[in-house]
Amino acid sequence: MPKEQYNADSITVLEGLEAVRRRPGMYIGSTGTRGYNHLLYEIVDNSVDEHLAGHCTHIEVILNKDGSATVRDDGRGIPVGMHKKGITAERVVLTTLHSGAKFDSSTYKVSGGLHGVGSSVVNALSEKLVITIRQDGKISRDEYKQGKPVTDLVDGLLPVIGRTKETGTEISFRPDPEIFGDITFKESSIRHRLHETAYLNPGLTIDFCDNRPEEPIKRTYHEPDGISAYISNLDKEKEKVTDIIRFKGRDSNIEVEVALQFCNNYEETILGFCNNIYNVEGGMHITGFKNRFTTMINSYARELGILKEKDDNFTGADTRSGLTAIVAVKHPDPMFEGQTKTKLGSADAARAVNNVVNEQLTLFLDKNLETLRKIIGCAEKSARIRKAEEKTRSNLLSKPAFSFDGNGKLANCESRDASRNEIFIVEGDSAGGSAKTARDRRFQAILPIRGKILNVEKATMDKVLANLEIKTMINAFGCGFSEGYGNDFDISRLKYDKIIIMTDADVDGSHISVLLLTFFYRFMPDLIREGHVYIATSPLYKAIPSKGEQEYIYDDAALEKYRQSHKNFTLQRFKGLGEMDSAQLWETTMNPATRLLRQVEIEDVQTADHITELLMGSQVEPRRQYIQENAVYATLDV
Repeated sequence: MPKEQYNADSITVLEGLEAVRRRPGMYIGSTGTRGYNHLLYEIVDNSVDEHLAGHCTHIEVILNKDGSATVRDDGRGIPVGMHKKGITAERVVLTTLHSGAKFDSSTYKVSGGLHGVGSSVVNALSEKLVITIRQDGKISRDEYKQGKPVTDLVDGLLPVIGRTKETGTEISFRPDPEIFGDITFKESSIRHRLHETAYLNPGLTIDFCDNRPEEPIKRTYHEPDGISAYISNLDKEKEKVTDIIRFKGRDSNIEVEVALQFCNNYEETILGFCNNIYNVEGGMHITGFKNRFTTMINSYARELGILKEKDDNFTGADTRSGLTAIVAVKHPDPMFEGQTKTKLGSADAARAVNNVVNEQLTLFLDKNLETLRKIIGCAEKSARIRKAEEKTRSNLLSKPAFSFDGNGKLANCESRDASRNEIFIVEGDSAGGSAKTARDRRFQAILPIRGKILNVEKATMDKVLANLEIKTMINAFGCGFSEGYGNDFDISRLKYDKIIIMTDADVDGSHISVLLLTFFYRFMPDLIREGHVYIATSPLYKAIPSKGEQEYIYDDAALEKYRQSHKNFTLQRFKGLGEMDSAQLWETTMNPATRLLRQVEIEDVQTADHITELLMGSQVEPRRQYIQENAVYATLDV
């Protein structure tokens, strides 16, 4: 076979929006539910930018029955006049990457959509997009299919379809199934995002309507108390130690606003926003806040004689124990890491936050000595617990029982190439035996666990680290673990690229999966954040027709579809993985070429924290209420 030539003809140039359709993940993070919802957020953020510029007070967000979404605002409307490129300015915005008014500081002082790709990316990834613009007494309309305009222009401009005294932009779009497959907008995540936006913009009203259910869901979000109301909502079920402290300031043309409160627990929740965009991974504004806050509390503690000369300083985690805080900055020219803006990289944001916190929080604490003592009291309590748990952990980890094989049942793989290796966490010895026989031992390891592992949300650290199954997983993965008072976790030491939970497709199997995910989320969250955790999908049935090939069926909906096209067949029900022989288990659940894996993602950290604490924590009544309210969404195996 001749070698492939690498020459000038090998270089491909993707024109227009073709690059977006070819590599959507580069622009919206993924083509799963998170990326799907991200398209809507891009359009909403454009309307919010109009609000930040002082030209919009009302936004409507509608999820339509046909799978499309509509965003309508009362801003100035995207310009429809002729652009110097020779086409209407609206088409420049919707068909050209890195175009828009966000690059002109005289038009938008601050903006969330600074890369100029939001609207054009949404257009490129939409099966259909319709834009209606109200401006200068006229209503203009344009339509696109897969990013390409299909509306005939009139003298080079958009057709005028009516007259109005209103202004604003309305965009309706349906994400392209060719890109995303069969995905729908996730209403709960969208509502959370819209409510969050209302907290950050006290003068903005957002109306939401989901027209897809038989009974439409309607909500209005308007929060005149801003981020103070957000803190109040985050802490509504917690015992408060302090009132909400809120302050703002400006440094080097960067606006900084902070709200914080201490509660009687050991959790730390700090949310960072830049230009209304939630930065999931934090960034320099959060770094500036943490550094200054830790320094201030240690300084005050020594000033008041609470920390003696011989005492070590409180750690940063100590000073933030029980803290809920929101740090919001408005930056004229921020640098984000990635188009999805998960992390703020602007070093001047750290300096601005540092300076504003130092000035404004000092003014407050100097006048409120009782509140200061309560905050330092939280740090003292945290330090005592940290030292006790460090001693417990050191003792437990040093014991011989904390060995690699733990329960002695880990069947490791032959390869030491972590990028290729997989480990299956399997429920019980029976399924473990089948899996060990079925696997490709070159790169697949099997770790059977005995029933339901410890619920780490309710357990103390000494009980967690004394649990045999947990110790075995920690050692098998090889990357350590993290928790509230320290961090030994190093993902570069991870021995397996894929950690696959493989349990029975029943209630007990689901419970075991939830317990494992709770452990990973609380003690090894980066495993989930960096895409290493998966859930295997095993079939519920095997259909054997009188004629033709047998077929594995994974859920009851698929079975009903199969019944419609097959009349004479025998149905085998799998009650557990242990009922499959090794060939069946390999073919359906373990073979990389044929299996179905579901990757575990954290779409919304705040919601994930809340739901984990709610469903896995010790408080019964909030859990019962949540289950009753959401039981309608459950899929029952009958």
